[in-house]
Amino acid sequence: MTTTSPSRNDAKRPPASDIPARTGASLARRIGSIVLQRYSLVLIWLIMIVVLVATAPGDVSAIAAMRAVLSTQTPLIFLGLAVVITMAVGEFDLSFAGIFGISAVTVPALVVFEGWPFLPAVLAAFGVALVFGIINAVLIVIVGINSVVVTLGVSSVAGGLAFLMSRETTVSGLDSALSVITLGRFLGLPMIFWYGVILVAIVAYIMSATPLGRHMLFVGSNRDVARLAGISVTRIRVGAYLSSALLCGLAGVILSIGLGGFNPGTAATNLMPTFAAVFLGTVAIVPGRFNPIGMLIAGYFLLTGVFGLQLHGQAGWVTDVFYGVVLVAAVTVSFLLQRRIRA
Repeated sequence: MTTTSPSRNDAKRPPASDIPARTGASLARRIGSIVLQRYSLVLIWLIMIVVLVATAPGDVSAIAAMRAVLSTQTPLIFLGLAVVITMAVGEFDLSFAGIFGISAVTVPALVVFEGWPFLPAVLAAFGVALVFGIINAVLIVIVGINSVVVTLGVSSVAGGLAFLMSRETTVSGLDSALSVITLGRFLGLPMIFWYGVILVAIVAYIMSATPLGRHMLFVGSNRDVARLAGISVTRIRVGAYLSSALLCGLAGVILSIGLGGFNPGTAATNLMPTFAAVFLGTVAIVPGRFNPIGMLIAGYFLLTGVFGLQLHGQAGWVTDVFYGVVLVAAVTVSFLLQRRIRA
């Protein structure tokens, strides 16, 4: 009679009954890690809402708070999309606020001061935005000048011309009936919110599910390698600047219609929150990458924070500090994530 004894490897191997439990625990940890990496900003956003509602003076419900935040009439999402598109292809654009401002002023200035019909004034606003986009593209992509210098100068020129067109005052007097285009309600929320959601969905689809989107990400990751792979890098970069400018023009038109006019002095105030939303968006949905949905979540995260500060009687300098802290923290986290991915 012969007997078999367990081998050394068999002795080290865990009992078969423990393997499913360990596999399940490993899977749970992996899912938990993915959820935390992709949706931690969403979780923090929800916690912020709960804290704001719990500590707010008076009787404020979470639904009312969310509705107030989502109803905020702001170009933040439109401008954030414009910056995401340029940043995704490795470009840097400081002119978006200036292009937005001059587009927003063009519509009421032409209608009120010059007596233009509404639709030609809107087309003129898009034309102005496109001209500045072409200037950016030619000087940066074709001539090869540093993008920071060019877009900073273009922003200054656009801002100055906006003051010229507005005669250095707030231009108002658009037909109030037109405001339904921006402020008309659907499911209890203004149309400007839905326009932003639709645009984010379109850009997210293009960037994640089309050859154009893959080429954009390839160009943004390594321009030289993309060129060797046969991608038209110049066309991608030019298209990014033109698309960005048109989005800024759209933001200007939509906002001026909703307000019935525009003050060009307010355009520059969108610079800091837009960059904060774009960089903070890189920690959500697709960590380490500029992405539209992450920017959307980050944008409303910021608006929730500002709403909470106002709810507690804080405004002015506190808002600036809030945006500045979020921007620095977001850029730091984005840098660390990108360095980790590249490693």
